[in-house]
Amino acid sequence: MNYASDTEGAGRTVSEMTSHGGKAIVLQAEVARAADVQRMCEETTHVLGAVDVLVNNAGVLQCEPFEAMTEQECHREVDTNVLGPILAIQEALQHFPASGSIITISSIASENPVPLSSLSAATKGAIDTLTMALAKALGPRNIRVNAVAQGHTETEGTHRIGLVGSAHAQQMVAATPLGGRFGRPEDIAPVVVFLASDEAA
Repeated sequence: MNYASDTEGAGRTVSEMTSHGGKAIVLQAEVARAADVQRMCEETTHVLGAVDVLVNNAGVLQCEPFEAMTEQECHREVDTNVLGPILAIQEALQHFPASGSIITISSIASENPVPLSSLSAATKGAIDTLTMALAKALGPRNIRVNAVAQGHTETEGTHRIGLVGSAHAQQMVAATPLGGRFGRPEDIAPVVVFLASDEAA
């Protein structure tokens, strides 16, 4: 379980995993830094053995008018949302055995962006294209590459930027086919588990 800054949250997640019989460790790494990603993979393989699944779940988002977007914010979102998965995949490929599964969390924003999300939506578009290209390139090596394009989902990030509970959020929920609420991480996790499993082969 890698984290950028939420030590406590990562610890809670690992405790939950181990309490259900799993084996897990907590690692801190900035996914946009190659040295951090390398250390993350090396420590993981040292403790847990060969890596054959990578889930790219790191992501950042800032909703703001396009003309207010700063160079700094562009670098932050592109570095975390696009460069991060690229570096993680490159490193994981060095540790994968004969087969593996790469799963990246994307978003419907690449096809249906919400107002004030042009930069984040663009990064998800890049991830979708990267996923399709790598699926073709790595498939012959018995490495599956998939993206989970989640809908409007209630996360720490959407709470932080004030999206959940806003009038705009109510409009988004109303337009959701199943209606009634935002998605939740626990809605997405079973899909990721399936894609990581042998059943997805």
